[in-house]
Amino acid sequence: MFFEPDQFEWTPHLEAAFPLIRAEFDQLKAEDALPWPETFLYNQNWEVFGLYAFGRKMKGNCQKCPQTVAALEAIPGLKTAGFSILHPGTRIQPHVGYSDQVLRCHLGIHVPKDCCLQVAGITKTWQEGKLLIFDDTFEHSAWNGGDRNRIVLLLDFLKPECIKNEVTTA
Repeated sequence: MFFEPDQFEWTPHLEAAFPLIRAEFDQLKAEDALPWPETFLYNQNWEVFGLYAFGRKMKGNCQKCPQTVAALEAIPGLKTAGFSILHPGTRIQPHVGYSDQVLRCHLGIHVPKDCCLQVAGITKTWQEGKLLIFDDTFEHSAWNGGDRNRIVLLLDFLKPECIKNEVTTA
């Protein structure tokens, strides 16, 4: 299930920060990224450069991307964020997310041709500088049939109703 970005008030700010975010990613070194930990999900090379995990900053990485972090800090309920790097020929097998309390968002950073995201049978393509937001508890998969790496800024944020509950129960 996909959501329109304009359903969330922070999305124009994140899209507007795209040139700065892309420039920071382009300054990172290839060895800074780590293999995506769930290796059973993909056939070749999928890497991540993490910025936030479980709502906490990964300080060393965040220092390398201060403008990206500034843009992320405007997102209510941010839980996870980082650059997802899908190498040419890589397929991520159909799978589901772990929490029904978050939505997943991708900001296209570098998007070659023949790259797609499929959620609940609906296939979409990323666009550089644009957001795709979806509920990852629905079965989803992705692939890069292009000739260069597909890069997105991947993030998970609490659903609005879960933010309200988190504030109420705190």
